[in-house]
Order: sequence, then structure tokens, then C-alpha cells
Amino acid sequence: MSRDFELRQEVSNQMIDALIENVLSSPLPSQMILASLYNVSRTTIRHVLSYLLERKILEKQGDTYIVIRLPTEEDKFQKFKTKRHDPKSAKKIETYFKGAVQSKVIKPGDQISELWLAKNANVDIFSVREYLIQFSRFNLIKNLGRGKWQLVSFTPHYADKLFELREMLECHALNCFMNLPLSDVRWSKMKMLLQEHRMLRENISERFTDFSKLDHEFHSLILSAADNPFINDFIELISIIFNFHYQWDNRDLKTRNILAVEEHLAVLVKIISRDDLGAITELKHHLSTAKKSLMNSIDKVTQN
Repeated sequence: MSRDFELRQEVSNQMIDALIENVLSSPLPSQMILASLYNVSRTTIRHVLSYLLERKILEKQGDTYIVIRLPTEEDKFQKFKTKRHDPKSAKKIETYFKGAVQSKVIKPGDQISELWLAKNANVDIFSVREYLIQFSRFNLIKNLGRGKWQLVSFTPHYADKLFELREMLECHALNCFMNLPLSDVRWSKMKMLLQEHRMLRENISERFTDFSKLDHEFHSLILSAADNPFINDFIELISIIFNFHYQWDNRDLKTRNILAVEEHLAVLVKIISRDDLGAITELKHHLSTAKKSLMNSIDKVTQN
């Protein structure tokens, strides 16, 4: 069986799934849009549409394809390969989604469709679904069914539990970091971070938005010392919430970042000087400040 024929079967089954789940509805988008959604050529899409016409799932009216019956599992090809994971598409949807949250194109409570995300991120719809399913493990997005999802609002309880876990993990990781051999490259990286924080502090009024990158590097470097693959998910969660300003009231972002830079510097100085107790004390102080900021932001959103 040629790869082209396999691909047509594969996309046919994917489009049938999309019709069953109401991700695609009547009339269907143009062939150009469908080709973009499924990341295939328009020639492949024409073959798929011809198959759906033969199955009397679609009816052609002019240049438009109308759904005349919902397909079933029996309409599918029984032998086909699952679509290979595409790292580039996965990165594109991740970048678009996080950027949309940061810029508040997508806000807490908003309902979004897989089809809308696929069009805007310029990826196939199944890369979108795979990403959202993975993202949903953080309980920050809810699957409403039929290709619809909803961004979930924070609650004080969620934030409290988040910081309870964050303090445990980061304090443990910092203790691991302080016991790294001096030959470990992460000591040099920590010294570089100290210098970068000092440079940012000198121009913080103009560059306060640059803090999110340093914040991610700082906490990721500490957590890396735990050498625990399960912590990677937590790093991503923290990045989403704090570096992408999820549900933040950004009116006091500059003040928050100025304070956070000073708190990072206090931790960094203690780390570099190998003051274990001092580093843990300063880190706990920093995490306590971050928790208060998030709680205040949740209160403001609730009041508004």
C-alpha cells in the first residue's frame, strides 16, 4: 500500500472523527482551509472528500460540501496508521496558545474550539487536541466535548495548593543544588544569572517585562538539581501561571517585577556564597511574596 493511499485513509478517518464529534460542521470549510488543518495537500483533501461523497456522508452543492448524515465508525477505513507526532506543530500550538493567554486573547472563562485554535496557530486540528489534552492535566482547562474547551479561572484554594507543592519542591531542589560539586556547570550558570539580574536591576524601569525570562531560568535551574523527571511538569505549570501572567491583573506588573528582582538577588547571593540556611530562608520569603501577589490578583479579578 503506497504512502499516499495510507495518508488518504488516515485523513479520511480523522475527518470522520471530526464530523462525529462536531469539530467540523456543515458546510465544510474550503479545501484550502481543510488542507491547512490536516497539514496535507489539497489533492489529498479532494480524494478524502470524494470518499465521503461516495459514502453519502457529504453532498456537493456548487463548490460547497454539505453534511447530509453523520458518519459512524463503520464508515472508517479499518487499517490505517495513526498520525505521527509532529514536534514542529506541537511547538507552534504551544507557542500560540501561551501567547494568546498572555495577551488575553484567551481569558479565564472563555470557550474556545479546536478548529479556531488550529486555524489561528496554523497547525492541524489533531496537534491542537493532543496539546489541549496534555495541558488539561493541570486542571486549568476543561474539555466541554464536541471540540470545545474552556479556560478555567483560578481559585484561592487552587493557588494555596499550588504554593504548598511549590515550596516543598523548590526547597528540596535548592538543598540538592547546594550539595552539587563545585565542578558542576550549574554553579557557573547561577553566577551568570546573578550578573544578569544585576544588569536588569540597573534598567528595571524600562526593562521590567524582561523579568519573566530570568524568572523561568532562575527557578528552572534550581529545580534541575533535584534530577527528577516528574518535576518537569511542575516547571511548565509555574511557567504558564507566572511567566505568561495567567489571570494576573497586570496594572502592578512593574512593581511586582521590581520587587521580585530584589528577592531573586537575595537568594542568588546566598547561593553563590554557599550559605545553605540563608538561601532557603530567602527562597521561602520570595515564594511567600509570590503567593500573596497571586492571591491579591485573584481577589481583584473576583471583585471585578
